[in-house]
Amino acid sequence: MKLKQIVDTDYVNYKLPSMYLATCVCDWKCCKEAGVPVTVCQNNPTTQMPNVEVPADEILRRFYTNPLSKAFVFAGLEPFKQWQELYETIQYIRGAGCGADIVIYSGYTEEELAEYITTVQPYHNIIIKFGRYKPNDTARYDDVLGITLVSSNQYAKRIS
Repeated sequence: MKLKQIVDTDYVNYKLPSMYLATCVCDWKCCKEAGVPVTVCQNNPTTQMPNVEVPADEILRRFYTNPLSKAFVFAGLEPFKQWQELYETIQYIRGAGCGADIVIYSGYTEEELAEYITTVQPYHNIIIKFGRYKPNDTARYDDVLGITLVSSNQYAKRIS
């Protein structure tokens, strides 16, 4: 999978210590809809990082050799813009018998991702964070993620 970054242990994006996998592509839908420059996005600096190809077996090897991380978090830009790679990585993780939570951060709505949700529902322990970033909106605590999200329209859902 092409990634911008892997953080072997992250404590910010999920209630459990997680391996954070920053994806490479975004269409900046949040900024475009809000009428703000993409430089406002917290993930904009990630675009300056080089893309690195990390095979699924290497992701899983790093996860298993790290005694701290208990989940995977795909985020950074828009993971669903790399759907085929994301899906193949999920298949590999589950095919190898790893049942750890897989959290996918998206700026899309649940309705916009309906087809993808149906495709990954057979795999267990999949959580998706939905909703666009809205500048200057009210933050809200999300019980599923165990963290505070920056916009009131954002929420996570355990889909399987």
